[in-house]
Amino acid sequence: MSNPQQLRYSKEHEWLSGAENGVSTVGITEHAANALGDVVYVQLPEVGATVTAGETCGELESTKSVSDLYSPVTGEVTEVNEDVSNDPSLVNSAPFEGGWLFKVRVADEPGDLLSADEYTAFSGS
Repeated sequence: MSNPQQLRYSKEHEWLSGAENGVSTVGITEHAANALGDVVYVQLPEVGATVTAGETCGELESTKSVSDLYSPVTGEVTEVNEDVSNDPSLVNSAPFEGGWLFKVRVADEPGDLLSADEYTAFSGS
């Protein structure tokens, strides 16, 4: 398992893309997707909602458990991935590509996001 170098990671196992026009993409890591097992339902924040770094903004339900989704940054949700809502298994099959969860216009980014190498050391993946 390899964590893409261009992303940053939270200790809650979410990833964050670099901003394009102030908007970043958020998803969960392959490590988290594997730990959850087969994802069967996602509850994502609504477009226009404000999310806060480190706070719950949704939920992922798998065949093993239910897990909170945390926002790695503070900002306004600009888009949610309807493909994942319709086919939650994308979170498992393509966590860094088609399995992204939402896009956010970043207002504030915490200083504790990890590089790929730091996340790999932290998660053991």
